[in-house]
Amino acid sequence: MKFGQVSNPKDIDFTLPPTAPDTLSLLKEQQHKDNFAAYVGCAKWNKSDLKGFYPKGTKDELPYYSKQFNSIELNATFYNTPSKSQVETWKEKTPPDFKFCPKIPQSISHYSRLLNTDEKVKEFTDSIALFEEKLGMTFLQMHDNYKPKDIERLREFLIKFPKGIPLAVEVRNEEWFSNPATATSYYKLLEEFDMTNVLVDTAGRRDLLHMRLTTTSAFIRYVGANDPSDYPRLAEWVTVIKQWREAGLQNLYFFIHQNIEVESPLLVAYFIQKLNKELNLNLHIPTTNN
Repeated sequence: MKFGQVSNPKDIDFTLPPTAPDTLSLLKEQQHKDNFAAYVGCAKWNKSDLKGFYPKGTKDELPYYSKQFNSIELNATFYNTPSKSQVETWKEKTPPDFKFCPKIPQSISHYSRLLNTDEKVKEFTDSIALFEEKLGMTFLQMHDNYKPKDIERLREFLIKFPKGIPLAVEVRNEEWFSNPATATSYYKLLEEFDMTNVLVDTAGRRDLLHMRLTTTSAFIRYVGANDPSDYPRLAEWVTVIKQWREAGLQNLYFFIHQNIEVESPLLVAYFIQKLNKELNLNLHIPTTNN
C-alpha cells in the first residue's frame, strides 16, 4: 500500500492527535452500553501478500486465515463485484464469528465517481448481503482527486445506499480537511445518514488522522511504514481505543497494512496482545512463524 508512503519515516511525528471533542460527545450517548466488539485483521489473505504466514502446504488460504483473525478488510472487491456464488463460498469457509468488510468497487467510486451507479450498487449490495451475519462494515474509498465541491454528489449516493448495510466512507483529497468548515460539513453529512468516518493512519498523510468519529463504530486503516516505529504507534492506538471504549465505543474495525507487506501478521498479533490486556478482551492471537 503506497498511499501516504514516505522515503524516511524517521522524519515523521507519529504521535496521535487528541480525540475531537465531538467524538467524545457522540460516544457518551452510548456510555452505559456494554456490548463492545472488536474486529482486527489484514487487508488480504493471499500468500503473495502475507509472505511466510501460512504453514507449508497450505492450498486454500481463507480457512486458515479466518481461524487466525476474526475479520478481513476485503480489498479484493475493489476490483470486481463478487458473484453471489463467490460470496457464499467465502462465507462457508469461515467460522461463525468471522466478519468480512468489503470495499465498494472502483467502478462505482473511481470510474463513475458516484454518478449513475444505481445498478452497480444494487449488484454489489445484493451479492455482499449473502454474507448475512458475517457482513461487517462495508466501506467506500474515494479517489485522491475527489474534492468537496462534489459533496452533494456524495449526499445523493448516501441517500440511495441500501439501508441495513453498514457503510464507512473514506475521502482522501486534502481539501476535505484543510478548511475546518468543510471538514465539519463532511462529518455532519455522515452523521445525518449514520455512516462511519474512516480514519487512516499513514506516514505521509497525517491530515487523515482527524480523530473524529461519526457513529459509535471506529473503522481504522493503519499503514505501517516498515520501520521500528510501527510497534509503538500501535501501542498508542490501544491507549486511545481504551479511552473510546470507556466513553461508549460500540464497535472497532482495525485493519493493518504496511507500505510493503512484510510483517502485517506480526503487527496484528502484537496489537491484539496489547488490546486483550488493556481492554480485558479474549481475541485470538494469530500464530506466526516469527
